[in-house]
Amino acid sequence: MNAELLRIGDDIVAMHAVVTEEGVTLVDAGLPGDRRILQRALAAVGRDVSDIRGVVLTHGDSDHIGVAEWLRTAHGVPVYVHEDDAGRAQGEKAPSAPGGAKRLGPTLQFFAVALRRGALRTKHLGAVRTMRDGDVLDLPGAPEILGMPGHSAGSVAIRIPAVDAIFVGDAVTTRHVLNGSTDLQLGPFSDDPELTPVSLEHLRGLPERRIVVGHGPIFPGTAADMLAALGR
Repeated sequence: MNAELLRIGDDIVAMHAVVTEEGVTLVDAGLPGDRRILQRALAAVGRDVSDIRGVVLTHGDSDHIGVAEWLRTAHGVPVYVHEDDAGRAQGEKAPSAPGGAKRLGPTLQFFAVALRRGALRTKHLGAVRTMRDGDVLDLPGAPEILGMPGHSAGSVAIRIPAVDAIFVGDAVTTRHVLNGSTDLQLGPFSDDPELTPVSLEHLRGLPERRIVVGHGPIFPGTAADMLAALGR
């Protein structure tokens, strides 16, 4: 399958599109003000939002669901989330408070970017399609769902061999939004920080050579390389 991975947004908050001949799968949905950057990114490869066949969420936090409800209601795009994060995506459960060291500059930058890109206009999902560990979705790129509880109960990794990538959401970051560190590390917001490393171990044997995070640049390496860099 010919497929292209588009990175949309920036190292503070990004979403990704998997573009194939059969259409587009969007992994995560950025912030509410990201409609135009999504439309521009798709137009640059000769596509538009009508080509999006589904949105697949790594988890249900507000900085990952941004344009999902607009796509669902205005364009009929189904939105998939793990059954244990359905309530989170629909606004029934707040995310965890951040942990770890913070620096004023990076923290202010994160909140400034979030506000500029519509964080105060978050629309939680009115309806979702739920998924489970082991599901392979009937969407472009055939996303495989791997349960990754820790950051949230319903966090998942999304494996898409067609673009040589595993999307890990906020389990891991390469740009800590609260202190600016660009070291590979566990994400700063977590419901169960002790569980995240256990979940990451389940990825160890996978061959894909791009680890795509929600915040920061793509990590160039396999899951085993990622775990080694984390000291695991």
